[in-house]
Amino acid sequence: MEKEAIEDIKNACRVMEEGGIILYPTDTIWGIGCDATNEEAVRRVYEIKHRADSKAMLVLVDSPVKVDFYVDDVPAVAWDLIELADKPLTIIYSGARNLAPNLLAEDGSVGIRVTNEEFSKRLCQQFRKAIVSTSANVSGQPSPACFAEISEELKAAVDYIVSVRREETTRSKPSGIIKLGRGGEVKVIRE
Repeated sequence: MEKEAIEDIKNACRVMEEGGIILYPTDTIWGIGCDATNEEAVRRVYEIKHRADSKAMLVLVDSPVKVDFYVDDVPAVAWDLIELADKPLTIIYSGARNLAPNLLAEDGSVGIRVTNEEFSKRLCQQFRKAIVSTSANVSGQPSPACFAEISEELKAAVDYIVSVRREETTRSKPSGIIKLGRGGEVKVIRE
């Protein structure tokens, strides 16, 4: 990994450890992120996005093993879905735990994505906690497909902007979303 990316990871982790908000590239689109266990930081993300906090946000982790720490009872099918996914996949689990309460949906569920993209994976490894990942846009506005499409208002509202991958113009897409019920039922939310 380039020296610039290593510095970015150090700086982003420091900012999140202090309760700050970052703007960073993920395995899908650019995201607004923070420590997913910090209720005040999560509140600030809702504020920046002008989003009702009844709308849950997803979190990124770097390994399937970490899912167990944030979910009471992971349905067996989840492991197959994570392993077989050929593109980024967010899975919504019931019984979330060890996360900021204002991050969860009203039913106590949370969306978790295991990232395999180099930068966001290393960021999660270094931070050692789940990181909020919500699209870098004001609620109701289109999600930016690349860094150049992120609004100046949003850039000014965060505490740190990662410098790697800003020049990319590839149009990224949001992840697929699947919701798992406690009995193992699978519901596709977004392909």
